[in-house]
Amino acid sequence: MQARNRKRRWLITAAVGAVVLALGLVLFKPWLLFVDVRVDEQLPTAVASASSAEASAAVKTPSASASPAAPVQLAEGSLISHEHATTGTVRIIQQPGGKRVLTLENLDTSNGPDVHVWLSAVDVVEGTAGWFTAGSAEHFDLGMIKGNQGNQVYAIPDGVDLARYKSVDLWCVQFSVSFGAAQLAK
Repeated sequence: MQARNRKRRWLITAAVGAVVLALGLVLFKPWLLFVDVRVDEQLPTAVASASSAEASAAVKTPSASASPAAPVQLAEGSLISHEHATTGTVRIIQQPGGKRVLTLENLDTSNGPDVHVWLSAVDVVEGTAGWFTAGSAEHFDLGMIKGNQGNQVYAIPDGVDLARYKSVDLWCVQFSVSFGAAQLAK
């Protein structure tokens, strides 16, 4: 009888362990840490930053009269690491015709589940203290990250007032943590 109870406890423990393992794999997707997705989109080349008055006008909703003849860099920043080692350069560029894009250049970070590119209203905080700051601030989601390495371009909708946003954050929505962030400088 004792041997049968021991076997039953062992089977129940094994079944519970298998369920916990399966749930952990589904939630955490640990294999993504070992898989790189490289994206190499064509980046716009921008002329030197616009003058302060032009940049200030262009940061708000673009208009036909404020449209540059060539791509103009409105802001840039360097990515710093938060939860995951992250490097690269972020630029906001206004295209001829008024369209604005955010570029991630030479991005290198960990792959992860549900990582998004956010324009964030808070300043970047270095170290572990900065891992969660973007999650409690106003933000605009430009969509899921296209890959964890390379060069990427994200369209910024016309109605987005860039003057409201101080930084760019690579935010893991599933775990509410920043992979990395860049303070924007005009």
